Amino acid sequence: MSANIGEQLRDVRKRRGMSQRDLATQSGVSLSLIRKLEQGERGDTRLETARKLASALRVPTSRLMSDSNEETASQATVDQWEPVRRALVTPPGDDGLEEPTLQGVRAALRDAMPLFSGDRFAELGAILPPLLRDAEVLAAHDPDGRAVRVKLMQLTGWLLTQTRQFDAAEMALERALDESADRLQGASTVNTQCWLLLRRGKLSEARELATQWADETEPRMSKATPAELSAWGWLLLRMSAASVRDNRPGEAEDALRFAKSAAVAMGREFAPREDFLRTFGPVTVALKRTENAMIVGQPDRVLQLASKVPTDKLKPTSNNRNRHLLDVADAYARTRQYGESVEVLQGIHESSPQWLPNQRYARDILGRVVNGRRTLTPEMRSLADVVGLPM
Repeated sequence: MSANIGEQLRDVRKRRGMSQRDLATQSGVSLSLIRKLEQGERGDTRLETARKLASALRVPTSRLMSDSNEETASQATVDQWEPVRRALVTPPGDDGLEEPTLQGVRAALRDAMPLFSGDRFAELGAILPPLLRDAEVLAAHDPDGRAVRVKLMQLTGWLLTQTRQFDAAEMALERALDESADRLQGASTVNTQCWLLLRRGKLSEARELATQWADETEPRMSKATPAELSAWGWLLLRMSAASVRDNRPGEAEDALRFAKSAAVAMGREFAPREDFLRTFGPVTVALKRTENAMIVGQPDRVLQLASKVPTDKLKPTSNNRNRHLLDVADAYARTRQYGESVEVLQGIHESSPQWLPNQRYARDILGRVVNGRRTLTPEMRSLADVVGLPM
């Protein structure tokens, strides 16, 4: 969060004629935290807290922020991805190995797809550096190799965003966008760029970028292909996600409504085997509607909506089902159904053991569970170790 959030908060609060205690009552944020922010004792706060304060003050969340970053990765995670970051910035040299072939690099990327979709970070950390170097060498003298590199850069940017390597993710995604062959391929990259901006708390930038590209890629519904509907639909979902976090509920709902129209035109869940990031359809839109409900603090509605979502039809990837299940776990925790919350978290860990430890959201949810329970079960203690929650 920006260093001047306290100044912004105090300025807007006074313009609204509210006392600190009034703001605490209306926002649900503790009076002590508001005082610490305004006095400069705390220079940052979570995006969730900023949204609550902005909602009570009736201003966009971005009015209180200038450059809010989600918590950066742990040192262990930074060290894990150092070879990948180095491969992104280091020109390939003469390593004495045979020249990579288009067929070979394509096959390697195809074989890596299950690792990306399955959040198998350990394996990806090992294979990505040589794959990035081979793709770089290939693209230097083979036009078809550039298309392979674009796809690899898209996936690498998505992975680095997932693991909070934000600067490296931005670099990979910018390269992918610069080399995109057409607007559809570019839209796929912009989709992830918008997600990166959201994770960094740059809500206005995310909304504006998604809006611009959605306007430029809107298809004719009667003739649109599944790929076109997916690209447009995801940009609308990013618009909605940025708007609801920026305390613009009307814009969020409008974007979600248009995304639903794209999903209805699709008629089913579009899940191309070669690109899991483009998965889109009625179920995906339902998941995002549930996410919006959680953002605005409606846990009962989250559980109501979730009960109607056929998540069994979706693979347990971080891009859809797992992220949705975190919202469900949070809704259970906020309604004091702690056992159910822990059960959902355990299910996520069983299906995606390398993904859950990277989720600050999971740590927050389990923290609510721990604070609400008098005694902790062995399962709760085990999950606390997984997500890095101090006990």
